[in-house]
Amino acid sequence: MKHYLYPDEHVSSTYQIDFEKLYEEGYRGLIFDIDNTLVPHGAPADERAISFFVKLKEIGFSCVLLSNNKEPRVKMFNEKIGVDYIFKAAKPKPGNYRRAMEIMGTDCSNTIFIGDQIFTDVMGANIAGIRTFLVEPINPKEEIQIVLKRYLEKVVLFFYKRRKK
Repeated sequence: MKHYLYPDEHVSSTYQIDFEKLYEEGYRGLIFDIDNTLVPHGAPADERAISFFVKLKEIGFSCVLLSNNKEPRVKMFNEKIGVDYIFKAAKPKPGNYRRAMEIMGTDCSNTIFIGDQIFTDVMGANIAGIRTFLVEPINPKEEIQIVLKRYLEKVVLFFYKRRKK
């Protein structure tokens, strides 16, 4: 049985994932969190993020940004990215993960979620049945409610790493 708080993969950065290999394995849809997954919290899309999404589109992926932020934040980030997005997603509720798959025309078997938080990103994707990649946050400076959750995440990751051994 899959543990809802454990990611399928835990990697240091979104930008280190071998997306070409994932495409060869049959994955076609990618759902991304934005803040601290693709750019520091609140930052616009930088050159690395822009070229990253160009590459993903060239590979053949469909992408959706899934964020708990309000639309102005998500829209601002997406201006130079140009993918579909869902704002005020209410993660970890699984409904908008499923909606993202509908938008892309994918399903649980060929979709991956990439995010930096266990209690929203990973948990919601796991509940929705999607393969999960947990990435390390890009910038340690975060809002206080996220900082507090990071302490609980350390406990979860301790047991996750023990289980992986």
